[in-house]
Amino acid sequence: MTKDSTAALEAAAGERILVLDGAMGTMIQQLGFEEADFRGARFAGWDRDLKGNNDLLNLTQPDAVADIHGTFLDAGADILETNSFNATRVALADYGMEEFAREINEAAARIARAAVDGRRDGRPGWVAGAIGPTNRTASISPDVEDPAARNVDFDTLRAAYREAAEGLIDGGADLLAVETVFDTLNAKAALYAVEEAFEARGTRLPVLVSGTVVDLSGRTLSGQTPEAFWYSVRHAAPFAVGLNCALGAEQMRGFLADMARVADTLISAYPNAGLPNAFGGYDETPETTARHLGAWARDGLVNLVGGCCGTTPAHIAAVAEAVAGVTPRKPPRMERRMRLAGLEPFVAAA
Repeated sequence: MTKDSTAALEAAAGERILVLDGAMGTMIQQLGFEEADFRGARFAGWDRDLKGNNDLLNLTQPDAVADIHGTFLDAGADILETNSFNATRVALADYGMEEFAREINEAAARIARAAVDGRRDGRPGWVAGAIGPTNRTASISPDVEDPAARNVDFDTLRAAYREAAEGLIDGGADLLAVETVFDTLNAKAALYAVEEAFEARGTRLPVLVSGTVVDLSGRTLSGQTPEAFWYSVRHAAPFAVGLNCALGAEQMRGFLADMARVADTLISAYPNAGLPNAFGGYDETPETTARHLGAWARDGLVNLVGGCCGTTPAHIAAVAEAVAGVTPRKPPRMERRMRLAGLEPFVAAA
Protein backbone atom coordinates (compact mmCIF):
# COMPACT_ATOMS: atom_id res chain seq x y z
CA MET A 1 0.00 0.00 0.00
CA THR A 2 1.34 3.41 -0.92
CA LYS A 3 0.17 6.96 -0.29
CA ASP A 4 -0.72 7.08 -3.98
CA SER A 5 -2.95 4.02 -3.59
CA THR A 6 -4.71 5.53 -0.59
CA ALA A 7 -5.21 8.78 -2.43
CA ALA A 8 -6.58 6.92 -5.44
CA LEU A 9 -9.01 4.98 -3.24
CA GLU A 10 -10.23 8.15 -1.54
CA ALA A 11 -10.58 9.93 -4.87
CA ALA A 12 -12.52 7.05 -6.40
CA ALA A 13 -14.86 6.88 -3.39
CA GLY A 14 -15.55 10.59 -3.82
CA GLU A 15 -16.51 10.15 -7.45
CA ARG A 16 -18.57 6.95 -7.50
CA ILE A 17 -20.01 4.15 -5.45
CA LEU A 18 -17.35 1.47 -5.09
CA VAL A 19 -18.17 -2.22 -5.45
CA LEU A 20 -16.92 -4.85 -3.04
CA ASP A 21 -16.75 -8.51 -3.99
CA GLY A 22 -19.07 -11.30 -2.91
CA ALA A 23 -18.91 -14.42 -0.77
CA MET A 24 -15.61 -16.28 -0.83
CA GLY A 25 -17.07 -19.08 1.30
CA THR A 26 -19.97 -19.60 -1.09
CA MET A 27 -17.60 -19.87 -4.03
CA ILE A 28 -15.31 -22.31 -2.20
CA GLN A 29 -18.28 -24.52 -1.36
CA GLN A 30 -19.15 -24.70 -5.02
CA LEU A 31 -15.74 -26.23 -5.75
CA GLY A 32 -16.67 -29.34 -3.79
CA PHE A 33 -13.26 -29.71 -2.14
CA GLU A 34 -12.77 -32.76 0.04
CA GLU A 35 -10.43 -33.37 2.97
CA ALA A 36 -7.44 -34.16 0.74
CA ASP A 37 -7.90 -30.91 -1.17
CA PHE A 38 -7.77 -28.86 2.01
CA ARG A 39 -4.70 -30.73 3.25
CA GLY A 40 -2.67 -30.62 0.07
CA ALA A 41 0.76 -32.23 0.13
CA ARG A 42 2.05 -29.99 2.91
CA PHE A 43 -0.53 -31.01 5.51
CA ALA A 44 -1.31 -34.54 4.32
CA GLY A 45 -0.40 -35.98 7.70
CA TRP A 46 -2.11 -33.38 9.90
CA ASP A 47 -3.66 -34.94 13.01
CA ARG A 48 -7.05 -33.22 12.73
CA ASP A 49 -9.67 -32.84 10.03
CA LEU A 50 -9.02 -29.74 7.94
CA LYS A 51 -12.04 -29.72 5.65
CA GLY A 52 -13.82 -26.41 6.11
CA ASN A 53 -10.67 -24.45 6.95
CA ASN A 54 -11.14 -22.14 3.99
CA ASP A 55 -8.28 -19.84 4.97
CA LEU A 56 -5.81 -22.73 4.73
CA LEU A 57 -6.54 -22.90 0.99
CA ASN A 58 -4.29 -19.85 0.60
CA LEU A 59 -1.43 -22.27 1.27
CA THR A 60 -2.75 -25.51 -0.23
CA GLN A 61 -4.94 -24.34 -3.15
CA PRO A 62 -3.74 -20.80 -3.98
CA ASP A 63 -4.70 -21.08 -7.65
CA ALA A 64 -8.32 -21.83 -6.72
CA VAL A 65 -8.43 -18.79 -4.43
CA ALA A 66 -6.90 -16.64 -7.18
CA ASP A 67 -9.48 -17.88 -9.68
CA ILE A 68 -12.32 -16.87 -7.36
CA HIS A 69 -10.82 -13.42 -6.97
CA GLY A 70 -10.58 -13.19 -10.74
CA THR A 71 -14.26 -14.00 -11.25
CA PHE A 72 -15.27 -11.21 -8.88
CA LEU A 73 -12.97 -8.74 -10.62
CA ASP A 74 -14.45 -9.74 -13.97
CA ALA A 75 -17.91 -9.13 -12.48
CA GLY A 76 -16.98 -5.53 -11.75
CA ALA A 77 -15.64 -5.53 -8.19
CA ASP A 78 -13.39 -2.62 -7.28
CA ILE A 79 -12.28 -4.06 -3.95
CA LEU A 80 -11.34 -7.68 -3.22
CA GLU A 81 -11.46 -9.00 0.32
CA THR A 82 -8.72 -11.44 1.22
CA ASN A 83 -9.54 -15.06 2.03
CA SER A 84 -8.62 -14.58 5.69
CA PHE A 85 -11.88 -14.24 7.59
CA ASN A 86 -10.93 -16.85 10.22
CA ALA A 87 -7.15 -16.57 9.97
CA THR A 88 -6.38 -15.63 13.57
CA ARG A 89 -4.76 -17.79 16.21
CA VAL A 90 -8.02 -17.73 18.14
CA ALA A 91 -10.13 -19.16 15.29
CA LEU A 92 -7.42 -21.46 13.87
CA ALA A 93 -7.11 -23.17 17.26
CA ASP A 94 -10.04 -25.36 16.22
CA TYR A 95 -7.69 -26.99 13.71
CA GLY A 96 -4.55 -26.82 15.87
CA MET A 97 -3.05 -24.45 13.29
CA GLU A 98 -2.36 -21.36 15.38
CA GLU A 99 1.28 -21.22 14.27
CA PHE A 100 0.26 -20.64 10.64
CA ALA A 101 -1.92 -17.58 11.26
CA ARG A 102 0.54 -14.97 10.11
CA GLU A 103 1.64 -16.98 7.06
CA ILE A 104 -1.97 -17.53 5.98
CA ASN A 105 -2.79 -13.83 6.23
CA GLU A 106 0.25 -12.76 4.25
CA ALA A 107 -0.46 -15.39 1.59
CA ALA A 108 -4.09 -14.30 1.39
CA ALA A 109 -3.07 -10.70 0.77
CA ARG A 110 -0.44 -11.64 -1.81
CA ILE A 111 -2.94 -13.73 -3.79
CA ALA A 112 -5.51 -10.92 -3.84
CA ARG A 113 -2.79 -8.37 -4.61
CA ALA A 114 -1.65 -10.35 -7.64
CA ALA A 115 -5.23 -10.69 -8.84
CA VAL A 116 -5.87 -6.95 -8.59
CA ASP A 117 -2.56 -5.97 -10.16
CA GLY A 118 -3.09 -8.37 -13.03
CA ARG A 119 -6.78 -7.72 -13.70
CA ARG A 120 -7.63 -8.17 -17.33
CA ASP A 121 -9.69 -5.01 -17.84
CA GLY A 122 -6.94 -2.70 -16.61
CA ARG A 123 -9.23 -0.91 -14.14
CA PRO A 124 -7.83 0.21 -10.77
CA GLY A 125 -8.62 -2.00 -7.81
CA TRP A 126 -7.80 -2.43 -4.15
CA VAL A 127 -7.23 -5.25 -1.67
CA ALA A 128 -9.09 -5.23 1.66
CA GLY A 129 -7.47 -7.40 4.30
CA ALA A 130 -10.37 -9.25 5.92
CA ILE A 131 -10.24 -9.56 9.71
CA GLY A 132 -13.19 -11.56 11.02
CA PRO A 133 -14.65 -11.53 14.53
CA THR A 134 -13.21 -14.94 15.61
CA ASN A 135 -15.41 -17.63 17.12
CA ARG A 136 -15.10 -16.20 20.64
CA THR A 137 -16.80 -13.25 22.31
CA ALA A 138 -15.19 -11.07 24.94
CA SER A 139 -18.45 -9.60 26.24
CA ILE A 140 -20.76 -12.57 26.63
CA SER A 141 -20.52 -15.66 28.80
CA PRO A 142 -20.51 -19.02 26.99
CA ASP A 143 -21.98 -20.60 30.15
CA VAL A 144 -25.59 -19.81 31.02
CA GLU A 145 -24.87 -20.90 34.60
CA ASP A 146 -22.02 -18.40 35.00
CA PRO A 147 -22.63 -14.92 33.57
CA ALA A 148 -19.11 -13.81 34.50
CA ALA A 149 -17.39 -16.59 32.55
CA ARG A 150 -15.41 -15.74 29.42
CA ASN A 151 -13.61 -17.96 26.92
CA VAL A 152 -11.30 -15.20 25.65
CA ASP A 153 -9.90 -11.92 26.95
CA PHE A 154 -9.03 -8.58 25.39
CA ASP A 155 -5.27 -9.10 25.35
CA THR A 156 -5.54 -12.51 23.70
CA LEU A 157 -7.72 -11.03 20.99
CA ARG A 158 -5.46 -8.01 20.59
CA ALA A 159 -2.38 -10.16 20.06
CA ALA A 160 -4.17 -12.41 17.57
CA TYR A 161 -5.57 -9.49 15.61
CA ARG A 162 -2.20 -7.74 15.49
CA GLU A 163 -0.54 -10.84 14.05
CA ALA A 164 -3.24 -11.08 11.38
CA ALA A 165 -3.04 -7.37 10.57
CA GLU A 166 0.73 -7.47 10.18
CA GLY A 167 0.48 -10.40 7.80
CA LEU A 168 -2.12 -8.60 5.69
CA ILE A 169 -0.10 -5.39 5.59
CA ASP A 170 3.08 -7.21 4.62
CA GLY A 171 1.20 -9.14 1.95
CA GLY A 172 0.15 -5.94 0.21
CA ALA A 173 -3.34 -5.02 1.48
CA ASP A 174 -4.55 -1.51 0.63
CA LEU A 175 -7.00 -1.31 3.51
CA LEU A 176 -8.08 -3.44 6.44
CA ALA A 177 -11.66 -4.61 7.01
CA VAL A 178 -12.67 -5.36 10.60
CA GLU A 179 -15.90 -7.03 9.63
CA THR A 180 -18.95 -8.98 10.76
CA VAL A 181 -18.61 -7.47 14.22
CA PHE A 182 -21.08 -9.10 16.60
CA ASP A 183 -19.27 -8.05 19.79
CA THR A 184 -18.03 -4.48 19.97
CA LEU A 185 -15.36 -5.39 22.54
CA ASN A 186 -13.84 -7.78 20.00
CA ALA A 187 -13.86 -4.93 17.48
CA LYS A 188 -12.16 -2.61 19.94
CA ALA A 189 -9.42 -5.20 20.42
CA ALA A 190 -9.03 -5.44 16.65
CA LEU A 191 -8.88 -1.68 16.20
CA TYR A 192 -6.31 -1.37 18.99
CA ALA A 193 -4.24 -4.11 17.37
CA VAL A 194 -4.48 -2.52 13.93
CA GLU A 195 -3.20 0.76 15.37
CA GLU A 196 -0.29 -1.10 16.96
CA ALA A 197 0.52 -2.73 13.63
CA PHE A 198 0.46 0.63 11.85
CA GLU A 199 2.81 2.17 14.39
CA ALA A 200 5.20 -0.79 14.27
CA ARG A 201 5.44 -0.63 10.49
CA GLY A 202 5.44 3.12 10.15
CA THR A 203 2.49 3.03 7.77
CA ARG A 204 -1.22 3.67 7.91
CA LEU A 205 -3.98 2.08 5.84
CA PRO A 206 -7.64 3.04 5.58
CA VAL A 207 -9.83 0.91 7.84
CA LEU A 208 -13.36 -0.33 7.18
CA VAL A 209 -15.45 -1.38 10.20
CA SER A 210 -18.57 -3.43 9.52
CA GLY A 211 -20.98 -4.66 12.15
CA THR A 212 -23.66 -7.31 11.90
CA VAL A 213 -27.09 -7.35 13.49
CA VAL A 214 -28.29 -10.77 14.56
CA ASP A 215 -31.99 -10.50 13.78
CA LEU A 216 -34.81 -8.07 13.09
CA SER A 217 -34.30 -6.47 16.51
CA GLY A 218 -31.53 -4.57 14.71
CA ARG A 219 -28.94 -5.17 17.41
CA THR A 220 -25.53 -6.79 17.46
CA LEU A 221 -25.11 -9.97 19.51
CA SER A 222 -23.68 -7.87 22.34
CA GLY A 223 -26.84 -5.76 22.25
CA GLN A 224 -25.97 -2.49 20.51
CA THR A 225 -28.06 -0.60 18.02
CA PRO A 226 -26.34 0.56 14.80
CA GLU A 227 -26.07 4.15 16.07
CA ALA A 228 -24.56 3.02 19.38
CA PHE A 229 -22.14 0.77 17.53
CA TRP A 230 -20.96 3.72 15.46
CA TYR A 231 -20.33 5.85 18.54
CA SER A 232 -18.31 2.97 20.01
CA VAL A 233 -15.90 2.73 17.07
CA ARG A 234 -15.89 6.33 15.85
CA HIS A 235 -12.66 7.07 17.74
CA ALA A 236 -10.78 4.92 15.19
CA ALA A 237 -11.70 7.40 12.41
CA PRO A 238 -12.53 4.62 9.94
CA PHE A 239 -12.50 5.20 6.21
CA ALA A 240 -15.93 3.53 6.14
CA VAL A 241 -18.40 1.97 8.53
CA GLY A 242 -21.43 -0.16 7.81
CA LEU A 243 -23.20 -3.48 8.08
CA ASN A 244 -22.74 -6.89 6.51
CA CYS A 245 -23.98 -10.47 6.78
CA ALA A 246 -26.87 -11.69 8.97
CA LEU A 247 -29.72 -10.19 6.94
CA GLY A 248 -30.66 -9.78 3.32
CA ALA A 249 -30.87 -6.33 1.78
CA GLU A 250 -34.61 -5.98 2.29
CA GLN A 251 -34.28 -6.51 6.06
CA MET A 252 -31.04 -4.53 6.45
CA ARG A 253 -32.09 -1.23 4.93
CA GLY A 254 -33.65 0.40 7.98
CA PHE A 255 -30.75 -0.45 10.26
CA LEU A 256 -28.22 0.81 7.74
CA ALA A 257 -30.20 4.03 7.34
CA ASP A 258 -29.94 4.58 11.11
CA MET A 259 -26.17 4.42 10.82
CA ALA A 260 -25.99 6.52 7.66
CA ARG A 261 -27.93 9.27 9.40
CA VAL A 262 -25.23 9.82 12.04
CA ALA A 263 -21.94 8.50 10.62
CA ASP A 264 -19.72 11.29 9.34
CA THR A 265 -17.71 8.91 7.21
CA LEU A 266 -18.41 6.63 4.26
CA ILE A 267 -21.06 3.91 4.54
CA SER A 268 -20.53 0.33 3.38
CA ALA A 269 -23.15 -2.37 2.96
CA TYR A 270 -22.77 -5.97 1.90
CA PRO A 271 -25.81 -8.02 2.86
CA ASN A 272 -26.44 -11.70 2.38
CA ALA A 273 -28.37 -12.97 -0.62
CA GLY A 274 -31.54 -12.90 1.44
CA LEU A 275 -32.23 -14.93 4.57
CA PRO A 276 -31.01 -18.55 4.62
CA ASN A 277 -33.45 -21.26 3.61
CA ALA A 278 -34.21 -24.45 5.54
CA PHE A 279 -31.05 -26.05 4.17
CA GLY A 280 -28.77 -23.15 5.07
CA GLY A 281 -28.57 -21.95 1.46
CA TYR A 282 -29.48 -18.60 -0.07
CA ASP A 283 -32.14 -18.17 -2.73
CA GLU A 284 -32.14 -14.44 -3.49
CA THR A 285 -31.42 -13.80 -7.14
CA PRO A 286 -28.82 -11.32 -8.40
CA GLU A 287 -31.62 -9.17 -9.79
CA THR A 288 -33.33 -8.90 -6.41
CA THR A 289 -30.12 -8.03 -4.56
CA ALA A 290 -29.24 -5.44 -7.19
CA ARG A 291 -32.71 -3.88 -7.11
CA HIS A 292 -32.41 -3.26 -3.37
CA LEU A 293 -28.84 -1.95 -3.42
CA GLY A 294 -29.56 0.18 -6.45
CA ALA A 295 -32.42 1.81 -4.56
CA TRP A 296 -30.17 2.43 -1.55
CA ALA A 297 -27.65 4.10 -3.85
CA ARG A 298 -30.24 6.36 -5.48
CA ASP A 299 -31.55 7.30 -2.04
CA GLY A 300 -28.09 8.46 -0.96
CA LEU A 301 -27.44 5.82 1.70
CA VAL A 302 -24.20 4.17 0.57
CA ASN A 303 -20.65 4.63 -0.67
CA LEU A 304 -19.49 1.02 -0.92
CA VAL A 305 -21.70 -1.96 -1.76
CA GLY A 306 -21.12 -5.67 -2.24
CA GLY A 307 -22.33 -9.03 -1.04
CA CYS A 308 -21.89 -11.42 1.85
CA CYS A 309 -23.12 -15.01 2.30
CA GLY A 310 -24.67 -16.54 -0.79
CA THR A 311 -23.60 -13.79 -3.20
CA THR A 312 -21.84 -14.89 -6.37
CA PRO A 313 -20.12 -13.07 -9.24
CA ALA A 314 -23.54 -12.84 -10.87
CA HIS A 315 -24.81 -10.91 -7.85
CA ILE A 316 -21.82 -8.57 -7.93
CA ALA A 317 -22.18 -7.96 -11.67
CA ALA A 318 -25.84 -7.04 -11.18
CA VAL A 319 -25.03 -4.77 -8.22
CA ALA A 320 -22.22 -3.05 -10.14
CA GLU A 321 -24.62 -2.31 -12.98
CA ALA A 322 -27.30 -1.07 -10.59
CA VAL A 323 -25.04 1.51 -8.92
CA ALA A 324 -23.09 2.61 -11.99
CA GLY A 325 -23.32 6.35 -12.48
CA VAL A 326 -25.15 6.95 -9.19
CA THR A 327 -23.77 9.77 -7.05
CA PRO A 328 -22.23 8.42 -3.83
CA ARG A 329 -23.59 9.40 -0.44
CA LYS A 330 -22.19 12.59 1.04
CA PRO A 331 -21.38 12.14 4.75
CA PRO A 332 -23.32 14.53 6.98
CA ARG A 333 -21.65 17.27 8.97
CA MET A 334 -22.59 16.46 12.54
CA GLU A 335 -22.94 19.13 15.19
CA ARG A 336 -20.21 18.84 17.80
CA ARG A 337 -21.70 17.00 20.79
CA MET A 338 -20.69 14.46 23.37
CA ARG A 339 -21.85 11.15 21.86
CA LEU A 340 -21.65 8.06 24.05
CA ALA A 341 -22.96 4.54 23.80
CA GLY A 342 -23.86 1.60 25.94
CA LEU A 343 -26.45 -0.60 24.29
CA GLU A 344 -28.28 2.57 23.28
CA PRO A 345 -26.79 5.86 22.00
CA PHE A 346 -26.57 8.93 24.19
CA VAL A 347 -26.13 12.44 22.79
CA ALA A 348 -25.60 15.24 25.30
CA ALA A 349 -27.66 18.39 24.93
CA ALA A 350 -25.89 21.40 23.47
